[in-house]
Amino acid sequence: MKVAVLGCGSVGSQVVRLLVEQADDLGARIGATVELAGVAVRRIDAPREVDVPEGLLTTDAAGLVARDDVDLVIEVIGGIEPARTLILSALEHGKSVVTANKALLAEDGPTLFEAADKAGNGEGRDLYYEAAVAGAIPILRPLRESLAGDRVTRVLGIVNGTTNFILDRMDTSGAGFNEALEEAQELGYAEADPTADVEGFDAAAKAAILASLAFHTRVTAADVHREGISEVTAADVASARDMDSVVKLLAIAELSGDAVAVRVHPAMIPRSHPLASVREAFNAVFVESEAAGQLMFYGPGAGGAPTASAVLGDLVTVARNRLAGTRGAGESAYADRRVLPMGETVTRYHVAIDVDDRAGVLASVATAFAENGVSIQTVRQEGRGADAQLVVVSHQATDAQLSATVAALRDMDIVREVTSVMRVEGEPE
Repeated sequence: MKVAVLGCGSVGSQVVRLLVEQADDLGARIGATVELAGVAVRRIDAPREVDVPEGLLTTDAAGLVARDDVDLVIEVIGGIEPARTLILSALEHGKSVVTANKALLAEDGPTLFEAADKAGNGEGRDLYYEAAVAGAIPILRPLRESLAGDRVTRVLGIVNGTTNFILDRMDTSGAGFNEALEEAQELGYAEADPTADVEGFDAAAKAAILASLAFHTRVTAADVHREGISEVTAADVASARDMDSVVKLLAIAELSGDAVAVRVHPAMIPRSHPLASVREAFNAVFVESEAAGQLMFYGPGAGGAPTASAVLGDLVTVARNRLAGTRGAGESAYADRRVLPMGETVTRYHVAIDVDDRAGVLASVATAFAENGVSIQTVRQEGRGADAQLVVVSHQATDAQLSATVAALRDMDIVREVTSVMRVEGEPE
């Protein structure tokens, strides 16, 4: 069973290392010897974390995926192009494909799945992608296979290690966002340009993949409401602590009637919730279903070796299918549910408001909530005089109603400033 690897960066180098070091074990598990056919890279002479066997490095990725003797292709280049063209070419040439490319799957997954269905002269080929979400954590296969006989109702996850590290540091040390980000960069948890992580783009791509699998509906990254953590302040984290809660960047996909709501944003969750205990750069995904109930999957969500572990798990499955002349489950989009815009999504808010400390203020604030159809769950006043602040937590309402309430508060004479607006998750109504 000959395997071509596209890319030899932090993940690709670990895939190559494990393929070489564990070739005998992998062969025993698959039922056929495993041989590395080639490794496509941009530059032959670039420094690498692994010694690639002599003669296997090539800059001709297109030629490698088209070779007649290659059975399986592993794509760990990342990004949209040339990864998309190479995966499509591999499928057109009858290869099975394993990829870790969350961005490509979230942007153009249907094109890849349709190509996989047509590959092999219409017999179809496997396209597996466990490593695209949450690194080594096995979450996609349980959604696709283990829970195939159940009805998943909600997926709630911490799927970006960089943001979880930053928010964890802000909670445990009292650091501000910039200080925590600098520490994350020093420790290698954050890139020099952290935009994809801290602004939620990475998590949104993963949320789209999770929602597509959980709810049998095509969801792209463009369908996902996205907010990052760059506006989260030390005061927000302290306010959450006062409520015995923590702030996490959550990827949330849930059924809402006959539709699907998918969003990524920072939110307060109670410390009693299992996700609240996920520390530093770890990931976790919490799944709720009708029959199985509540399940949580936890572990390292990134890194070369953990991600390579998920890639090789897919490789073993795909290779076994290839030997048996069969294929695994492909795309399941039969439900074709509508994806709700954020305004129609039901959520809850925590709102901190600097107000004038005089009679009637609370009544006026409560009226603003009521006029927009939002019920108040709790309200408390902190400070007096010029330091007076109201902290309001709402019951569930549509996001549009809650946004309109905040806009109304900002227009009130008695409100000096709405200092914090954050969604609240993980508590029963």
